[in-house]
Amino acid sequence: MTTPRDSWTQRHPELGTGPVSFEDSISPEFYRLECDAIFKRAWLNVGRVEELPKDGSYFTKEIPPAKASVIVTRGTDGRTRAFHNVCRHRGNKLVWDGTPRDEARGIARQLVCKYHGWRYGLDGGCRYVHQEDQFFDLDKTRLGLVPVHCDTWAGFVFVNLAPTPPQSLREYLGSMVGALESYPFHEMTECYAFRAENRSNWKIFMDAFQEYYHVPPLHTQQLGPGRLQNPEAEFEAAHYQTDGPHRMVTSSSPAKHEIPSKYLYPSEVLFRSGNLGPWDAPDVARDVPGVNPGRADHWAIDNFQIFPNLEILIYERGWYLAYRYWPTSHDTHVFEGYLSFVPARTARERAAREYAAVLFKEYALQDAGTLDGTQMGLEARACAEFPLSDQEILVRHFHKSVGDWVDAYRRERDTRTPDGGAL
Repeated sequence: MTTPRDSWTQRHPELGTGPVSFEDSISPEFYRLECDAIFKRAWLNVGRVEELPKDGSYFTKEIPPAKASVIVTRGTDGRTRAFHNVCRHRGNKLVWDGTPRDEARGIARQLVCKYHGWRYGLDGGCRYVHQEDQFFDLDKTRLGLVPVHCDTWAGFVFVNLAPTPPQSLREYLGSMVGALESYPFHEMTECYAFRAENRSNWKIFMDAFQEYYHVPPLHTQQLGPGRLQNPEAEFEAAHYQTDGPHRMVTSSSPAKHEIPSKYLYPSEVLFRSGNLGPWDAPDVARDVPGVNPGRADHWAIDNFQIFPNLEILIYERGWYLAYRYWPTSHDTHVFEGYLSFVPARTARERAAREYAAVLFKEYALQDAGTLDGTQMGLEARACAEFPLSDQEILVRHFHKSVGDWVDAYRRERDTRTPDGGAL
């Protein structure tokens, strides 16, 4: 038996060190349970406040695992609210563009149902009923849009679909994630958005960003001098941390001036940009509370993974990435990626940001290219369990957290009486 030096995993005995089953990523039954246990109960990020630039702004967000659609609004009082995207008349989906399955955004004084013309204020109140005198004992004050719990943190808009969330948003985020609240996310308003539909369980793609053990074989251009194009090179993260169901990992990288141009793409030198972002980025990331909590040397990226499906990657070069993963079935999901920069001041700065977005797609495609193979291999059920290295501690922690939420839901469900009360 061997034990890794200075093991991260063994600092968390509750995680164990044995092989792990990934049945939770291939079981339709488990998928149905996690939809109820997690996505109908956890705080979910659906956008940012910049998407609500003025009073009257709104956007919609589809939440497939909960079979829900929400409208997020900024009322005339400046307050951010969320509602189920359902008309109170006949249950029609209220706000959509193109087709009812398409998300929408805009500015309006009121929200109007396309089916029968009922109207609602940005505060959710029912404002108008077509041919109101044709109804029986109608009370518009009781027919407002159904509210959804909504709160913001550091400009990120979260909703919770539970009737009564067991924790406030800040309690839920905890101290590790909460420490980032003063990070200048609000300054980074130049955004590049990407969306992809993938044929794998949502957790399989999340697993790809929880460890850097895969970097030498898959991302050889990322390793730096002396290790480039060497799939046997070693690359280890500098710091791992967990807090409740949330996780983070810090990676280091050679400084840009330490990498000779012969090891870079010619286009990287031309645009002064790369997979870590523009070389001439503003210095807004250092010494912000919560960033680089392990005080790693040559800090490059912090990847904060907020349970269940949000990742925020903070880069030393003064920008950030946000990922969201929305399950659509036990073996499909939608991936969303958002790159956010301090707005460019010159054409060169704009080109550097756009080039970073292009490289992001390249590296994301490298990771996404393994998804079908992983899903297919797991579904073969040739193996019941799989060993994880010490560097895959966050994979272990993530799947245990998912299992813990599902187990708690099962226990609660099994103790309910037929009328919905507790035994």
